[in-house]
Amino acid sequence: METKPIHKRPLDLGLALFFSISVLYGFLFSLPEGLGVPVSADSPWPPLRALHDWAVAEEPAHLDPPPNLIAATLFDGLFQAPALLFVMIGLVRLRAWLRPLGLFYSGAAITNMFFYFTQTFLGPHPPPNTFYYLVFNLPWLIAPMILAARILLGKDIPSMSNARGT
Repeated sequence: METKPIHKRPLDLGLALFFSISVLYGFLFSLPEGLGVPVSADSPWPPLRALHDWAVAEEPAHLDPPPNLIAATLFDGLFQAPALLFVMIGLVRLRAWLRPLGLFYSGAAITNMFFYFTQTFLGPHPPPNTFYYLVFNLPWLIAPMILAARILLGKDIPSMSNARGT
């Protein structure tokens, strides 16, 4: 079966573009924060210095992150961002190994966002503007859900039993 190019698959293209942003965010923001680089006005890492005003206004937990937020940022930078590089390749090329990897990634990402939102809303520093917070954070919950549905329902993604070295 011939694979349509990604520019003719708008959902896959949108996912790949969003996941590209996620990879950059994971490596530029989440991983350094998880490794202990502070989100502060004088942070030694410029991306976290730039994130400081956002954190003060919208996500104050990042200013003094609790252990589960540190775990979430480490998970994002050490697992999710690298896994997404392979998910994007599998999505662009519609490889059979996208099914197990994409479903594993989706489950892990949804679980990670559950804990992230729990800390945010039930922790000592809920966001002052819930709508604004959700507009910027819900995509990281919704995109993995869409990916999982795409993988489970996509008849154009080969199954592992039909794969021949792909």
